[in-house]
Amino acid sequence: MNLENYFISQFKNVHIGDDGALIDDTVYSKDAFFENVHFKKEWMNHYQIASKAMMVNISDAIAMNAKPKYALLSVAMPKDITKAQMRELAAGFQDASAKYGIEIIGGDTISNVKLDITITIVSKTKKPLMRRGLKKGHLIAYTGNLGRSGKDLKRLMNLGKIHKKSKFVNIELRDKFIYNSARFLSCGMDISDGLFSDLDKLSSANKSGFNFYRPVKKNIGCSGEEYEMLFGFDKRDKKAVLRRAKLSRTPISIIAQSVRKSYKNRCKAHHF
Repeated sequence: MNLENYFISQFKNVHIGDDGALIDDTVYSKDAFFENVHFKKEWMNHYQIASKAMMVNISDAIAMNAKPKYALLSVAMPKDITKAQMRELAAGFQDASAKYGIEIIGGDTISNVKLDITITIVSKTKKPLMRRGLKKGHLIAYTGNLGRSGKDLKRLMNLGKIHKKSKFVNIELRDKFIYNSARFLSCGMDISDGLFSDLDKLSSANKSGFNFYRPVKKNIGCSGEEYEMLFGFDKRDKKAVLRRAKLSRTPISIIAQSVRKSYKNRCKAHHF
């Protein structure tokens, strides 16, 4: 158990364990986006930083088949930030929120030595999609193409340049596919820590392992910051899921089947 999981285990609460906390028909989710932890200012401008911070949080709502409604912002800003950079931050938050019909209703700002952002999203759902629900024989799949974000992060860490449309900066969320397919899905979550690490979370939540149809390369399985969807479904619903993926122009890869055995994460822990 890494230190993050150890700390979370200290809180015994039925609402903890998914991308957000579900209470009645409302999902509450919160993520941090900190300078020198999640990004460097040399990599992104202030507009991109704010936009990505918001999209990372919206991803948690979509992962639970919830429609995001409201956002609360907490922004810690360095004293040398300019008014122009503040306007860029505000525009990034506002544009990403407007795309999903989210109203920014408040928050907090403080002075800091670096730029740190924390966002709370309040969402509504009639049919929540949880990490639990996977049954023996269910198929496991993910959306999109994995590996590019990790590759671009490595390039940035080596002082290289990435394309302005890089997935590391410009996240593409799969809301249309999830909202149209949710009734056929048995479980789901977004891929933020990497495919192998997030499969570990599904394994723990459902006490199951996976039989892979073909080997998954480590550079694909360990690439974090992807924000694609990882999900399970009954094989009887395969045609319905594939049809909805096609209608929403969402590439999906079916990679494994759920079985009753242990699962071992092949990636190094990167939390703490």
